[in-house]
Amino acid sequence: MLPEKAIGGPGCLATRSCTEQPRQTLTQMNIGIIGAGHIGSALAIRLSGLGHSVYIANSRGPETLADVAHRTGATAVTAQEAARHGEIIVVTIPLKNIPDLPKDLFAGVPADVPVIDTSNYYPLLRDGRILELDGGDLTESEWVQQHLGRPVIKVFNNIYSEHLEKSGTPVGTPGRIALPVAGDDEAAKRRVMALVEELGFDAVEDGTLHESWRQQPGTPSYGADMPAPELREHLRSLGHERTEAQRAQYTANHAAQEQEMKKQMQQA
Repeated sequence: MLPEKAIGGPGCLATRSCTEQPRQTLTQMNIGIIGAGHIGSALAIRLSGLGHSVYIANSRGPETLADVAHRTGATAVTAQEAARHGEIIVVTIPLKNIPDLPKDLFAGVPADVPVIDTSNYYPLLRDGRILELDGGDLTESEWVQQHLGRPVIKVFNNIYSEHLEKSGTPVGTPGRIALPVAGDDEAAKRRVMALVEELGFDAVEDGTLHESWRQQPGTPSYGADMPAPELREHLRSLGHERTEAQRAQYTANHAAQEQEMKKQMQQA
């Protein structure tokens, strides 16, 4: 989940010409979205428009989501209701709030329901320091997975919400945006990759959740909207295990990005 204008405005980088996608006749799915921010709302708009039944929740209760429900076509519910509704569940909240989710969030949810994690670690602007992410080999989504107690699939974290909502294109379109998808549950990953394709993006295999560092903030693919051949080659070039040199470089890149965002916020 890329940070948007509310915390520094990468939305200003949206230079791609955006066109609305035609409504398609698809097999309806029930999809639960936990988080009604930029990415959650963009997904709700697109998925509702494709004919899916979308429930959306936030931390403050469904009564605060009337505007979001009207704008997206989704049904405002509690987090537990969104989770139990979903044949696919999307968790798209700030990383620091993951431990605060209800402990019974997935009670009654079948074990084979894919859970998508869109989060990113922004220590300066939003999340504060998380020692497990600062000092160890744990990736952001591995940390999320530990807290949720469910296998997660990482995707939608490295695309701007405006692009997610408006830049999907049909299969075979030159320059079609590709999104990396990482996770350990192969069946769940295949279902999520099919959803990515349905939304108008090429789904590119990014390996296990431990390899999802390759799509985290500070890496070259973050917010870059690469087409599939370029993204596949880029991921291949990084290797599987993150080296200390890569960790240092991407951490420095991310810190510089956060500083620039903070400066923009102060000048706004």
